[in-house]
Amino acid sequence: MLSGETDLDELLIAMDPKLLEGDYVFCTVTKPARKSLSRLNPLATFAESEGLSILIPQQHADAEDLVYHGVFKGITLSVHSSLDAIGLTAAVSARLAAHAIPANIIAAHYHDHIFVPSEKATEALDLLKNLADQQTDPALTNRG
Repeated sequence: MLSGETDLDELLIAMDPKLLEGDYVFCTVTKPARKSLSRLNPLATFAESEGLSILIPQQHADAEDLVYHGVFKGITLSVHSSLDAIGLTAAVSARLAAHAIPANIIAAHYHDHIFVPSEKATEALDLLKNLADQQTDPALTNRG
Protein backbone atom coordinates (compact mmCIF):
# COMPACT_ATOMS: atom_id res chain seq x y z
CA MET A 1 0.00 0.00 0.00
CA LEU A 2 1.30 3.42 -0.95
CA SER A 3 1.67 6.12 1.64
CA GLY A 4 0.78 9.67 0.68
CA GLU A 5 -0.91 11.31 -2.30
CA THR A 6 0.03 10.28 -5.85
CA ASP A 7 -2.41 12.25 -8.02
CA LEU A 8 -0.58 15.28 -9.46
CA ASP A 9 -3.64 17.55 -9.56
CA GLU A 10 -4.42 16.74 -5.92
CA LEU A 11 -0.79 17.29 -4.94
CA LEU A 12 -0.74 20.71 -6.60
CA ILE A 13 -4.06 21.75 -5.04
CA ALA A 14 -3.00 20.64 -1.55
CA MET A 15 0.73 21.51 -1.61
CA ASP A 16 0.29 24.54 0.71
CA PRO A 17 3.89 25.84 0.46
CA LYS A 18 5.38 27.22 3.68
CA LEU A 19 8.54 29.31 3.99
CA LEU A 20 10.99 27.95 6.55
CA GLU A 21 12.65 30.33 8.98
CA GLY A 22 16.35 30.97 8.64
CA ASP A 23 18.98 30.86 5.95
CA TYR A 24 20.56 27.61 4.79
CA VAL A 25 23.72 26.66 2.91
CA PHE A 26 25.03 23.56 1.18
CA CYS A 27 28.52 22.46 2.29
CA THR A 28 30.73 19.39 1.85
CA VAL A 29 32.57 17.68 4.68
CA THR A 30 35.48 15.62 3.33
CA LYS A 31 37.38 14.39 6.36
CA PRO A 32 36.91 10.64 6.86
CA ALA A 33 36.81 11.10 10.63
CA ARG A 34 34.07 13.70 10.40
CA LYS A 35 33.57 15.80 13.48
CA SER A 36 30.25 15.32 15.15
CA LEU A 37 27.75 16.75 12.69
CA SER A 38 24.97 16.98 15.26
CA ARG A 39 26.21 20.36 16.50
CA LEU A 40 25.78 21.69 12.93
CA ASN A 41 22.08 20.80 13.07
CA PRO A 42 21.96 19.42 9.49
CA LEU A 43 18.61 19.58 7.79
CA ALA A 44 19.81 17.00 5.23
CA THR A 45 22.88 14.97 4.34
CA PHE A 46 23.84 12.98 1.29
CA ALA A 47 26.97 10.90 0.73
CA GLU A 48 28.65 11.78 -2.56
CA SER A 49 32.00 10.70 -3.97
CA GLU A 50 33.43 14.15 -3.17
CA GLY A 51 32.41 13.95 0.49
CA LEU A 52 29.34 14.29 2.67
CA SER A 53 27.06 17.04 1.38
CA ILE A 54 25.22 18.76 4.20
CA LEU A 55 22.44 21.33 4.27
CA ILE A 56 22.83 23.40 7.43
CA PRO A 57 21.86 26.76 8.88
CA GLN A 58 24.15 29.48 7.57
CA GLN A 59 25.20 30.57 11.06
CA HIS A 60 26.54 27.08 11.80
CA ALA A 61 28.59 27.04 8.59
CA ASP A 62 29.98 30.48 9.44
CA ALA A 63 30.87 29.39 12.98
CA GLU A 64 32.80 26.38 11.60
CA ASP A 65 34.39 28.32 8.71
CA LEU A 66 32.83 25.93 6.20
CA VAL A 67 32.88 26.90 2.53
CA TYR A 68 29.57 27.45 0.77
CA HIS A 69 28.33 29.21 -2.34
CA GLY A 70 24.98 30.90 -2.04
CA VAL A 71 22.47 31.32 0.75
CA PHE A 72 19.06 29.70 0.48
CA LYS A 73 15.62 29.79 2.01
CA GLY A 74 13.56 26.63 2.30
CA ILE A 75 9.98 26.14 1.19
CA THR A 76 8.20 23.02 2.40
CA LEU A 77 5.26 21.63 0.46
CA SER A 78 2.91 20.69 3.27
CA VAL A 79 1.07 17.98 1.32
CA HIS A 80 2.05 14.40 2.17
CA SER A 81 3.35 13.31 -1.20
CA SER A 82 4.00 9.67 -1.95
CA LEU A 83 7.49 8.59 -2.92
CA ASP A 84 5.73 7.07 -5.96
CA ALA A 85 4.12 10.37 -7.03
CA ILE A 86 4.95 11.49 -10.55
CA GLY A 87 5.32 15.08 -11.70
CA LEU A 88 5.26 17.19 -8.54
CA THR A 89 8.93 18.15 -8.52
CA ALA A 90 8.81 18.65 -12.30
CA ALA A 91 5.82 21.00 -12.03
CA VAL A 92 7.42 22.96 -9.19
CA SER A 93 10.83 23.26 -10.83
CA ALA A 94 9.27 24.18 -14.21
CA ARG A 95 7.24 26.97 -12.62
CA LEU A 96 10.29 28.39 -10.85
CA ALA A 97 12.55 27.93 -13.89
CA ALA A 98 10.09 29.90 -16.03
CA HIS A 99 10.84 32.83 -13.70
CA ALA A 100 14.62 32.24 -13.57
CA ILE A 101 14.57 30.89 -10.01
CA PRO A 102 16.90 27.96 -9.30
CA ALA A 103 15.27 25.15 -7.33
CA ASN A 104 17.21 22.66 -5.24
CA ILE A 105 14.59 20.07 -4.39
CA ILE A 106 14.83 17.45 -1.67
CA ALA A 107 12.16 14.78 -1.60
CA ALA A 108 11.82 13.32 1.87
CA HIS A 109 9.45 10.62 3.12
CA TYR A 110 6.45 12.87 3.80
CA HIS A 111 7.12 16.19 2.07
CA ASP A 112 9.10 17.85 -0.67
CA HIS A 113 11.38 20.75 0.22
CA ILE A 114 12.59 23.40 -2.21
CA PHE A 115 15.63 25.56 -1.53
CA VAL A 116 15.83 28.78 -3.51
CA PRO A 117 18.22 31.73 -3.33
CA SER A 118 17.28 33.86 -0.31
CA GLU A 119 16.57 36.95 -2.38
CA LYS A 120 14.07 34.99 -4.54
CA ALA A 121 12.21 33.24 -1.69
CA THR A 122 9.16 35.52 -1.52
CA GLU A 123 8.70 35.44 -5.29
CA ALA A 124 9.11 31.65 -5.33
CA LEU A 125 6.55 31.21 -2.55
CA ASP A 126 4.04 33.39 -4.41
CA LEU A 127 4.60 31.47 -7.66
CA LEU A 128 4.00 28.14 -5.92
CA LYS A 129 0.86 29.41 -4.22
CA ASN A 130 -0.34 30.66 -7.62
CA LEU A 131 0.38 27.23 -9.14
CA ALA A 132 -1.84 25.62 -6.51
CA ASP A 133 -4.57 28.21 -7.09
CA GLN A 134 -4.56 27.46 -10.82
CA GLN A 135 -5.58 23.89 -10.11
CA THR A 136 -8.77 25.03 -8.38
CA ASP A 137 -9.58 28.07 -10.56
CA PRO A 138 -9.40 27.38 -14.32
CA ALA A 139 -9.66 31.13 -15.00
CA LEU A 140 -6.09 31.44 -13.64
CA THR A 141 -4.63 28.76 -15.92
CA ASN A 142 -3.06 31.19 -18.38
CA ARG A 143 -1.48 33.43 -15.75
CA GLY A 144 2.28 33.11 -15.01
